[in-house]
Amino acid sequence: MKHLPPFVTYAPAMRFLAVILGLAVGVQAAEPFRIQIVDRENGWPVPLVELQTTHQEKFVTDNLGMVAISDPELQDHEIWLSLKSHGYGLKPDGLGYQGFRCTPEAGKHLRVEIDRQIIAKRLGRLTGAGLYSNSPKPLIPESGIMGCDSVLVAPYHGKLFWLWGDTSMPGYPLGIFDSSAATTPLHPLKKFEAPLALEFDLYRDKNGKPRGVAPMTGDGPTWLSAIVSLPDKSGREHLVATYSKIKNSLSEYEVGLCVWDDPSEQFKPYRVLWKEGDAMPDLIPRGHPVLFKDMLLLGDPFPTFQCPATFEGWSDASSWKKIEPPKAPVSAENGKPVPAHRGSVAWNAYRDRWITIYTQNGGDSSYLGEIWYAEATSPLGPWGPATKVLSHDNYTFYNPLLHAELVPEKAPYILFEGTYTTTFAKNPVPTAKYDYNQIMYRLDLDDPKLKGSEN
Repeated sequence: MKHLPPFVTYAPAMRFLAVILGLAVGVQAAEPFRIQIVDRENGWPVPLVELQTTHQEKFVTDNLGMVAISDPELQDHEIWLSLKSHGYGLKPDGLGYQGFRCTPEAGKHLRVEIDRQIIAKRLGRLTGAGLYSNSPKPLIPESGIMGCDSVLVAPYHGKLFWLWGDTSMPGYPLGIFDSSAATTPLHPLKKFEAPLALEFDLYRDKNGKPRGVAPMTGDGPTWLSAIVSLPDKSGREHLVATYSKIKNSLSEYEVGLCVWDDPSEQFKPYRVLWKEGDAMPDLIPRGHPVLFKDMLLLGDPFPTFQCPATFEGWSDASSWKKIEPPKAPVSAENGKPVPAHRGSVAWNAYRDRWITIYTQNGGDSSYLGEIWYAEATSPLGPWGPATKVLSHDNYTFYNPLLHAELVPEKAPYILFEGTYTTTFAKNPVPTAKYDYNQIMYRLDLDDPKLKGSEN
């Protein structure tokens, strides 16, 4: 039999497909059934709440506290949704289940109030994709970034400069391995409650794709620390940092100082401090900056490094001094030491004290997932009793950063963020869209539950 041309052979199928597609185009998809989860105390939407059906379909609330349900098998009849969220929940029923019943109907909306069991209030996710994926209208556009490691922030040239570590992109898990970065206005938030809408102006390549800003020579990722803006003797502002070149995921093989170059909009090496095979120096500037009198202190969380708060002081190792770290704060509840893993320190005008937010090293609910608050009359300590303000159930929340620069000077609350990740936890199930991203919390300093930390 003579073969027919392909366009003749497949013509009937193509005509059938065209009819089907034509019908599909003419039919407008029904709106999903939306559920919004809110804090019973204040009505704010609660991000990062997991709802799960009895056949294990899982939905996670976005920054507006929304989930969207369009599954055909769940429509128009009563279903049960189990509820789980770090630090939030509902009163369990007689069998110990937390959740509620509802009947999904296309285009309808349900509001569910839940109880906050932690002191800190979750405001939302700052980074990654789909911040408002379940909501009718996003509050800010997509960034093009899927996930990123811990944040550093410094004021520079009349803006806030933000930098993140290893960054996941749609095309590869480690799409940017030399630090992504962005700027915002000095005061980017119009309100200090959920829903959160903080839009970053990312540094991008000529094709509009987010790019790295610390292309130091050598294989492997580049990690930055100790970012701070310092004046030189002429008054010129410099954005400086310490860089580390990494191999085998966590091992350093080179450490040095770097300086932001305005024309190229990237960090450039300034001086190598150490290379693999050499003796490690006793003192390297690392951690988060604290400006205290005319000195720059660096620590993570508590200061261990000191130098004059000038570009010349930072660049001259002979002016560096070591600070002995203070003893670990003790729990305000039971008096036991609460050792710190990472965190930051800042002056707080409302409390008229230095304050710290840090991750406990070896917590109960999670090895690196419990966050504590403490106060001191000096950034050097000693630190008063600490209060646990945030917990995670077998999930990590590391490298928390206090955002003193984001809130009004005498505001009765603080903001802090950290990296929400499965790393260092015991085989947890990653939370879709949230894992390996930054989440921001608010802590009200007049909360009676912080009374034990007044110092």
